[in-house]
Amino acid sequence: MFTGLVQSLGKVRTLEVDGQGGVRLRVDDAMAVSLQLGESIAVNGCCLSVVSMDESSFEFQVGPETLARTSLGGLVSGSRVNLERALRMGDSLGGHFVSGHVDAVGTLRERMTSGEWQTVWFDCPVSLDDLMVTKGSICVDGVSLTLVDVIKGSFSVMLIPHTLASTTLGFLNIDDAVNLEADLLAKHIRKLMANNTIKF
Repeated sequence: MFTGLVQSLGKVRTLEVDGQGGVRLRVDDAMAVSLQLGESIAVNGCCLSVVSMDESSFEFQVGPETLARTSLGGLVSGSRVNLERALRMGDSLGGHFVSGHVDAVGTLRERMTSGEWQTVWFDCPVSLDDLMVTKGSICVDGVSLTLVDVIKGSFSVMLIPHTLASTTLGFLNIDDAVNLEADLLAKHIRKLMANNTIKF
């Protein structure tokens, strides 16, 4: 479980095909010195397990299912990635509950700058529409954000200068792919309502 508060901006060292439909992803970042083997890290919002590390980098195995459902396969050497270690008991929950299980891949559609702030629009599958509400939460590439507007197949968020400087969201270009995770609570409520478990 994560919070969507990015702790570090890592850099991809290598992305190598493993011959079994997956890849081995190695990331350079200072957090390497404190990681443990098997630890869960959210990489652009996708929960991955550390399989090896040294003093300056750590590696993940990314399977075919993850590559098919996320944007991680599009990373190249030098790509920046948002990193967050798993939430521990007693940690402050500053964002919202994020599982690290990506629901869909969206794309950046438009940036509108007003001073140091930006309003950013993303396109997304319409299947996410009923999981998003204005002032609700959305996780974009591992970043917990507040929804501003939600319309069919797209939504907007407002990015503060800190977010633009400290996460990959400040470096995205139009049509770049992003990992999206809808609010976990909204998903459970939709399932309960679909099964007629909740009645009004």
